[in-house]
Parts: sequence; C-alpha cells; structure tokens
Amino acid sequence: MQTSSNHLFIWAIALIVGLALAVIILGEIIYRFQHRRRPLAATLQVVRNFVLPMFALMLFVQYVLQRPASDDLVKTVQTLFWICVLHAALSLLNAVIFEQAKADTWRARVPKLLIDLFRLFLVLLGTAIVLATVWNADLAGLVTALGVSSIVIGLALQDTLGSVMSGIALLFERPFSVGDWLKVGDIQGQVIDINWRAVRLITFEREMVIIPHKLMGNEIIRNFSRPQSLHAERIRVGFSYNDPPNLAKHVLHHTALETQGILKDPDPQIFTISYDDSSITYEVKFFIADYSELEEIRDRFMSRLWYAAQRNSLTIPFPIRTLYNFHGPTSRAEGTSKKFTESLQSLPSFVPLDKSDRTDVPASGISLQHFGSGEKVIKQGHENNSLYIVVSGSAMMTVKDSTSGDREILVVKTGEFFGEMTLFSGEPSPISVTAIEDLEVMMISASAVNQMIDRQPNFAREISQILETRRRIVNTIQTIAAP
Repeated sequence: MQTSSNHLFIWAIALIVGLALAVIILGEIIYRFQHRRRPLAATLQVVRNFVLPMFALMLFVQYVLQRPASDDLVKTVQTLFWICVLHAALSLLNAVIFEQAKADTWRARVPKLLIDLFRLFLVLLGTAIVLATVWNADLAGLVTALGVSSIVIGLALQDTLGSVMSGIALLFERPFSVGDWLKVGDIQGQVIDINWRAVRLITFEREMVIIPHKLMGNEIIRNFSRPQSLHAERIRVGFSYNDPPNLAKHVLHHTALETQGILKDPDPQIFTISYDDSSITYEVKFFIADYSELEEIRDRFMSRLWYAAQRNSLTIPFPIRTLYNFHGPTSRAEGTSKKFTESLQSLPSFVPLDKSDRTDVPASGISLQHFGSGEKVIKQGHENNSLYIVVSGSAMMTVKDSTSGDREILVVKTGEFFGEMTLFSGEPSPISVTAIEDLEVMMISASAVNQMIDRQPNFAREISQILETRRRIVNTIQTIAAP
C-alpha cells in the first residue's frame, strides 16, 4: 500500500514539475520566435496553452487517479487531448506550407477558401479517427447516418452549398483576387475578402457589400485591375457651336495632360461625338494607373477644364434655348468691361494703364486669365512673351535643381507681376510659376508692354529692378543646389 502511495506521489510531482518546466521552456522559445516574426510561434502557443495541459490531465487521470481505460472520463479527456493535437497539427501545417510561402510560389497563390475547405476535411477525418479509436464507434454506421443526414442538410442548405460550389469554381478560374477593383452588376468596389460563401467588396462610398458566390456566377464581372492595372476612363463635355472644334480638342487634350494622375503614355485621345441641341459633344479618353484614384482624378480634370475654357474663351453652354438681342452692347461685353475696369483698381500705381475710364473694354493685347489651384501659368523651359500682373490670389515661383526637384523662390501676391525674365529675350523661361489658390491675372502681351514703356519710361526701370533681383535669387539657388 505504501509503495502504491509513493508511486502516485512520484507521478503527481513529475506531472507538476514537468508541466511547469515545459511551459517555461516553450514560453522562452515563443518569445524568441515572436521577436523574429516566425510563424511557428502561433503553433507553439497552441501546444503550450492546450496540448500540454490536456496531456498532463490525461496522465493525471490514468496514472494518479488510476481510472480504467474504459471509463467515460478517460475517454472524454483523451478526446479533448486529440482534438488539441489536431488543432496544433493544423496550425503547424498552415505555418510550414502557407505562412512561410514566398510571393512567387504556388503556395502563396492558393485561395483562402480552398485552405479552409482542406482544413475542414482534415478536421472531419481526424474526428472520425478519434471516434473510432477512443470510443470504438462504428464508422460504417456513422457514414451511413451522415449520408442520410447530408441529403437532408443539403436540401435545407442548397442555396448556401450552391454559393460554396460557385465559389470553388470561381477560385479555380481565378478571375480576380483580393485587392482587385471589380464591377459586378451595378456595384463597383475593391475586393477585401474571399471566403467560403461570398466575396466582400468595399465601395467608393466606404460601404462593405457582400455578394454570394452564386450571384457572382450569374453576373458579368468587370475587373479593372487585370490583366493590367491600366484603366481607360471616358468623360463627355459639351462646348458651344461658336467654338472651333480643333481649339476645343486642343484645350481638352492639354488639360488632360496637365492633370495629376492622368498618364501621358498612352496619350489622351479626344473625339468629336455628336452635334446636340445646345452644344457639340466631345469625349475625352484618358488612362490612369490606379483605379482607386478615379474620383479624385475626375474631379481634378473637370475643375481644371473650367479654368482652361475661360482662358481660351470657350463656352460650356447650358441645356436651354438662348435668345440674342442686338440692342447696343451685349450683356457679356458689358460684364467683361465691368470686370476689367474693376481689375484695374487693384494694380499698383507704377503700371501705366489708364484707370480713369471705366467703360472701355480691354485694350488689344491685354486680357484677364483665370488659373485653378495647382495649374502652371509659366513652365520652366517653355517660351513666354507676356507679362502677368496678379489681380487676385497668389502664385509660387519655383526652379528645378540638379535632382529635378522644385525649389521655391518666392510667392507672388496681388499687385505683383511675373513673366519679365523672358518677356523680350525670346529664350525659354528659367522658372515655373504655379497657382497656389484660384488665381486671376491680367496678361499683357510684349507689344502692349512696349506701348506702356513708351508712355511711361519709369515702368521699364521698375521691371529691370525686379528682374535683376529675381535673377540673383535664381542663380543663388541653382548654385547652392549644384553638386
């Protein structure tokens, strides 16, 4: 009797000490693996938290409590232990085969749905083995019962199973993957998950849409990310019948090229589509590299198009009937004259323009121009033969350094002018001028500037002083930036 008690005591001490040592050792290994970002850390956590405790409990019941092998408590503990072992084995299989897979291998391309189905198959197989081994279950009868039950379950879940089978077919075909932008029916969105039942999309409105595989299989799917991420977008715009089509197409093409996000290769294309009731309709076809930026790119293009149309005297007509009355000056001419006269009041006193007559329309060689935020008024390396006086808004003067980066020189504000560096030289501009905010400028041609100088020679001296100052700044910046 004493020997039996000593035997039980030794088993109890061994289990307590052995479990504690194993947990401590595994804890150190898990910490090192987590620090090195090893996938096996998750498997070792399962072993430490589930497999070891259940193994110790199983030994305790069998050798300390000395319960017979046929006891239900022993069988229950053994069943839980093998379930934990199966869980650890599946975690190890996933870590070895899929978690450590490189991006270009077949293991990395295996869909998550197939991995889940394979995991389910292994769970069912392991469960059957445990039932047969531990509980001595009759697998033949169990399979027969499952066969009958599966028919009933299949009839009850035919829609769900149909989605699963459709999902398997889609995964084998692989028409899309996580991260792709799709259009399914009337829904557009980016794929964020593909599971056993459905595909989850996140739309432009940041709403999640869940589409079952069965519905996906019956819809036409447009993939904007494959076979390449390049996407062609089409926008239709109408201009007045009085606007020459070639000028309208030139403005549309130039605006597309200057819009951030629109690719220059392939080159944007402009088509004359139709002659409608109130306008001639043109279509702009341009390409973008990232479909997720579509809304921002469309907004930038349409916003810049308004400013470009204003600068080039193009009319975007309203879809209404317009009646023209020729009794004196038209309202458009009066509006232009009024705006021009008001703009004269904001110019500095050294600009020799006649500001006393508020009824005259703009003189030849002088016009008001509008630029949107981010638009370039003058480009470095391009010729410029006009002087620009800022009426409202502000602009940034920049110069490219040796690394082709833009270095800021100064901000041009209301009442100041720019464009003097290349006004009479005929050489490419050494600087760029970009609108910081909505910018309104009075553009004066070289011939008009000559007439002003003839009328007031002090104007030439003012231009020369500012020109010399700005050239020194540009030369200093280029000297500092030079390698």
